[in-house]
Formats: sequence, structure tokens, C-alpha cells
Amino acid sequence: MSTELTEERTNYLNADYGVRSWLFTVDHKRIALLYLMSITVMFVIGGLFAAVIRLELLTPQADIVGSDTYNKLFTMHGIIMVFFFLVPSIPAVLGNFLIPLMIGARDLAFPKINLLSWYIYIIGALVTLWAMVTGGVDTGWTFYTPYSTTASTTNVIPTAIGIFITGFSSILTGLNFIVTIHTMRAPGLTWFRLPLFVWAHYATSLIMVLGTPVIAITLALVGVERGFHLGIFDPKLGGDPILFQHLFWFYSHPAVYIMILPAMGVISEIITCFARKRIFGYSFIAISSLAIAVLGFLVWGHHLFTSGQSAYAGLIFSFLSFCVAIPSAIKVFNWTATLYKGSIAWESPMLYALGFIGLFTLGGLTGIMLAAIGLDIHVHDTYFIVAHFHYIMVGGTIMAYLGGIHFWWPKMTGRMYPEWIAKVSGVLVFLGFNLTFFPQFILGYLGMPRRYHVYPEEFQVLNVLSSAGASILGVGYLLPLLYFFWSMRYGEVASANPWGATGLEWQTSSPPPTQNFARTPVVTRDPYDYQPIEPFPEPTPREAASG
Repeated sequence: MSTELTEERTNYLNADYGVRSWLFTVDHKRIALLYLMSITVMFVIGGLFAAVIRLELLTPQADIVGSDTYNKLFTMHGIIMVFFFLVPSIPAVLGNFLIPLMIGARDLAFPKINLLSWYIYIIGALVTLWAMVTGGVDTGWTFYTPYSTTASTTNVIPTAIGIFITGFSSILTGLNFIVTIHTMRAPGLTWFRLPLFVWAHYATSLIMVLGTPVIAITLALVGVERGFHLGIFDPKLGGDPILFQHLFWFYSHPAVYIMILPAMGVISEIITCFARKRIFGYSFIAISSLAIAVLGFLVWGHHLFTSGQSAYAGLIFSFLSFCVAIPSAIKVFNWTATLYKGSIAWESPMLYALGFIGLFTLGGLTGIMLAAIGLDIHVHDTYFIVAHFHYIMVGGTIMAYLGGIHFWWPKMTGRMYPEWIAKVSGVLVFLGFNLTFFPQFILGYLGMPRRYHVYPEEFQVLNVLSSAGASILGVGYLLPLLYFFWSMRYGEVASANPWGATGLEWQTSSPPPTQNFARTPVVTRDPYDYQPIEPFPEPTPREAASG
């Protein structure tokens, strides 16, 4: 009996001990936790840059930092948050941990390549941080030429090398996911029985594999021109700076969907679980993920409406930008329809999911506004763009990331967190986010340019509101860090399926064993097979008469 109990308690966390067992692990679950720790550090660093930016913008004058330092602050904030947090966050942490569990596999197809992808991420992050510590970079996270190739005196090449290296991590992760989903599904798990989380990551992986090489080559060309003075983007040498924008945004707009598609997969899982209903329009949500991945490669030109491209090209990109909103709208409609008449449980993951729907919808609606050329020209490079981008990336991706961490935390650690404070945190994040970024829509419409640290006095009230909201948002982000650490030691022991969900990942212990399942599961039911709530029977005439 004691041997059986020991075997039951053995899981991926305690199967081996020591730093070496973690640094050389090929277990996808341990690698996911390595990514979790790494991107959390990068998130904190990027958040500190943002905090200094908001402190500087409290007053119209330059009180804390000068122009050069401010340029470096918003550049390093953007680079850290986009390339080292938002892009890898959900795929590298939740995707790595959950995809094999969700499809009934023992691991990803290439476990050693999975570990290699984490090491590549760490090397790229260290190179980039070194570039920032030794002088920083001031080009903006977009590296626009010819400034980045000729005029900037900061660490452009080392920063570009760090991002170049990290791109290979993204490519290898996407390749691993595609092969795993194609070849390692459990018996009976057909394509249209896959969880929508897996569909979302499959579509994301296609973008990773096809799009990431473009940004890597583009940044390599920046380094080549800067180092060897070749005429690629510099008009003085016969180059074309607009070519850089085309290459950069050909990747960077699909990269928005690398960040948001996995978030949509998380929301699909949470909504159906806490509404206790089958997801409405499963096949439409699944196919819309692939549609977003395809259409995302066709809309990069809406970033160049003010760059002198032809009116006909602008018209086509405007039309395609309206079209890409359709599959996203399908998802929002289907989530709302799933909630309708559902038995909704107001647990903390659900609060984050509902917050995502509201914030992402507002971000998407303002995106449609920006697809209209006339309005885009008016608000281009203003704080309206900053607000729109953050409503999608922070209000969307980070809300879903936190919702997913809360949802699967019991499975990852075998411990529950204090639910009441998790709800407080979710409300603080939602309120703080709106107070931070909604005033920026107004600032942008009134004409305040982005990336300026000195501004007219009439904009101060809105900037003070934004900075106040950022302090609330910071508290909302800090709380989960504290209570998740607390829960690992003192949290209530979690059952295998604390939420009563239907996925395969909930059919194994919490935390799972190293091999995930004692035996390969066989799938015989459709996904999200929640039993409908039986309505109360109508009273008989005699019962009605008796009251």
C-alpha cells in the first residue's frame, strides 16, 4: 500500500530534484515553467520602464528624464514587452504545458528542440538586456530606417542581434506544435474534436514558422546596412526606407495575431467551462482561427497609409483590414452566445475572460476606425494608436494570459490559490487598465503625438488620469505574483478536476505525472460535452391549484 501511495504522489515536479534536473529537462511541463519564470522577469523589467514613462508624463515638462533617455525608455519598453513577453507568453507557457495533455500525448514531438528553444530565448534576452544596460537603444521598437541605420548612436546592432536570436525560439516552438498536433493525437481525437485552444495554437504556429524569418532577415539587413554601409534602406545610398516598413510590418502585423490568437484559445476554454455549456459554433471558431492566420498576412499596408503608398494600394489594404475583423467578430459573437442562458460561475478565470471580451471588443472597434484611411491619417502616430494597441495587447493578450494562468494553475502546481483575492486582482486590473488607456484615446484624438515627453498643459489632466490608472494596474499585476508564490506552499491541495471541465488535461492528476497519462486515453466524445441543465418541470394543474 505504501508503494502505491508513493507512486500516486510522484509527479513531474518531484520526480527529480536539483538545478541540473531542471536545466537539462526535456519534459514539456518543466520547460513551460522555465518559460514562465523567464517571461515573468522580462515582464517586470518592461513594466518598470513603463512606470518611469508614466511618472515622466505626470507633468508637461521634462522633470525626470531628458529627451534622449525618454526615447530609450519607450523603445526598451516596447522591445521587451513585444518580443520577450507578449509573443512567447501564452504559446511558450500555456501552450507548452497543455498541448500534449490536451491531445493525450506524452510530450511534444521534439522534446530536445523544445528545451533548445528556451535556451535560445534566454540567450536572445541576455544579449538584448546587455545592449540596454550598456547604453540602450532609441529607435522605437519598430527600428524605422534610415534613423536606425544611419543617425542613431545607440546599441542598434546588439539589440537587433538579440531579437534575431530569439526569433529562432519562436520558429522552433511553432514547428514543434505543428508536428505534435498532426502526428500525436490520441485515438479518436479527430480534428473537429480538438479543443479550440489547440486550434488557436495550430494557427499561431503557422504564423510563427512563416512570418518570423521575415523579421529576422529584416533586422539582419538593418545590421548589414549599419555596419557595412550598403544601400538597402538609406536613400542616400540608393536604398528605400519604405521597403523596411513593408518588410517589418509584413511580420509585425501577423505578430499581433501570434499574440492574440492563443489568447482567444484560452478564452474559448474558460467561457465554455464556467458557462457549463457546449461552445456555440465550434467549427466556426476553429476555422476563424485559420482565417485570421491567413488574412493577417494581407493587411500590413494599413501601417503605411501616411507613407506615400498609392491610393489604390491604400484602398485595397483598407478593405482587407475591414475583412480581417470578421473572423474575430465571429469569435466574440460565439462566446457571447455561449454565455447566453448559461449557468455562469463567477470564478476568477471567468472574470478575466469577461474582461478580455470587453477590452478586446473595444480594441477591435477602434481598429476598424483605423482601417478607414481618412481617420487614420488624422490620428496616425498619436496616443490614439497607443491606446488601440494596448487595448488589444494588454487588454486582450495579458488579460487572457492571466485568466489562463488562474484556470490551469491547479493543474500546473497541484495547489489552489485564494479565490477572493484573485477576484480583487481581476477587478483591479480591469479598472486600472481602463483608467490608464481610455484617456489616451481622447489625447490622441485631440492631437497629442506619441513618443513625446513634453506636451501642452491642456493635456495634463488626462495624462495624470492615465498615470493614476497605471499605478492601480501595477497593483493588480503584483497581487497574482504574491498569492501564486504563497499558494505553492500554503494553498489548498487541488483535485484532478477542480473546475469540473471536460478536456483531457483534467483527466490526469494535479500536478500530472512525468508521462502525463498512465495509459493513452481514447477519445469517444465531442469536445465541451457539458450536460445541459435540466429545466424545472412544469407544475401539474393540481399542483398549480394547490399553490
